[in-house]
Formats: sequence, structure tokens, C-alpha cells
Amino acid sequence: MEALAGALRRRERNGVVWYDFPALTAAGAVIASVASRHGGVSEGSFASLNLSYAVGDEAGRVRENRHRLAEAVGFAEDGIVCAAQVHGHRVVYVDRQSAGAGYVGHETAIRDADGLITDQPGLTLWLGFADCVPVLAYDPRRRAVGIAHAGWRGTLAGIARELVVSLQTRLGCRVADLLVGVGPSIGPCCYAVGPDVIGAFQATWRDVDGLFAPGPGDTLHLDLWEANRRLLIGAGVPAENVLIARQCTACHVNEFFSHRAQHGRAGRIAAVIGMPEGG
Repeated sequence: MEALAGALRRRERNGVVWYDFPALTAAGAVIASVASRHGGVSEGSFASLNLSYAVGDEAGRVRENRHRLAEAVGFAEDGIVCAAQVHGHRVVYVDRQSAGAGYVGHETAIRDADGLITDQPGLTLWLGFADCVPVLAYDPRRRAVGIAHAGWRGTLAGIARELVVSLQTRLGCRVADLLVGVGPSIGPCCYAVGPDVIGAFQATWRDVDGLFAPGPGDTLHLDLWEANRRLLIGAGVPAENVLIARQCTACHVNEFFSHRAQHGRAGRIAAVIGMPEGG
């Protein structure tokens, strides 16, 4: 695979490979990382660092994979907060009472949420992905973080905008201070969509110009990166503070899980963001 460049930096420890956003981590003591699929114990289509309990993998392997990622990246397992994602636009504030939610079992995850925010050091916000867009936000002045899961439905509903608004209204963040990383996801090169998706955007968004491009045959491809960039900028985030990885999970299925490229039989990577205690 070609080297991932630009917004992301490749990291490796004890065989576990992950990526972080140097522009976010350089701004203060924060972890802002996206896992690869390398360095775990899962097998077959889940090989090897599947981080989800919800895809049919053995729970013991998922727990070991999660332990390996936390140990490699350097965040405390007892401070992880996971959400049960539903492709919506609900953003939830979490504090120390939520620590551990969903980490050792999917049934305890924060329900019906596709976004999490916190201003509590020691918590690591964790969401799962396999083509959808990870959106990681950090306010180095207010010391607050947030994360969102933006598939086409969440993007259509404005989850990235809701993340920014929640950080602003719930935690007092100034939008101009936010740094936002848009992580690896399926790119416009591979994301062919049907009339239902195209029609939904045309009916909901005032401007869809440039969001759909012709693909092979009569297909149209949706640019989720551009759609989420527009949502973030429309919410007031300075354009220069929006950092897009521009790495397609379907193109790089040997590095990341891809629901589409693996025909629905894929593991999940994780994106995580948090402020370690004492940082």
C-alpha cells in the first residue's frame, strides 16, 4: 500500500498499526487516532485487529484486540467510552460515570448515539468504522474533545454539524478554536450510490453541486469527505482547521476494514480521541 500522507501519520508498536493526526496531537496533550486492521488475533475476514463485538467475531478475540490497541496507543482501558451506533445524528455528553461503557461488551454501550463529547481528562471516546467517516474534534483552549460516525445517513442528517454545535453549546467551545480530523473512509473513487441516496440529498440539502461525480457506466459516486467538510465549515470551523485524510478504506482494504469491498463481511476499525489525565 502507498504511504498514507498529509493529515495522518502512521504509527506501530508491538505489531499494532494505527494512524494519528499530528495537527491535533501537536496542539496539546490529546490522543486522536484511527486503528488499522493490523496487529490483532482475529481470523478470516476479521483478520486481524477487529475491534467490534457486533460483527460475528469471537468476543474473546475482540477483547484481546481492544487491549492491544489501548496498550499500543497508550490510553487507559478503564476510561474508554463506546457508543451503540445507529447511523443517526445524536451527540451525547459523557463524564466519568460513563467510563467503561461498551468496552467489554456491546450491551453496555451508550445507546443510540453516533457522536460523543467530553471535557473530562482520562476518558477516551471510541467509535467503530468500516467505510463510514470518522470525525474527530479537539478544542485545545477549552480542553474538550468529540467524535462522530458519519455514514451517508448521518452525513445527510448533519452529524458533523451536530458535533460542532454540541461542543459549542454544551461545553462552551469557540468554533474558531476547533481542530477537526476527518479520517479514512470510503472515498468518492469507490462510493457508488443509488437513486435513493441521491434523491435524499437533493431533497434535504440546499446545495449538492459537486457532491456527486460520474462513475463507471451510469453510476454516481458520493463524496462523503466533501459533504462533511461543508458541514464543518458551515458550522463555523475555519477551513484551514479541517484536516481530511483522503484515504479510501475500499481502495486500501489490506490496511482498513471495508464493508463494501468485503461484501458485508468485515471487521471494524476504531477511531479514538481523549485527553489523558495529567497531560
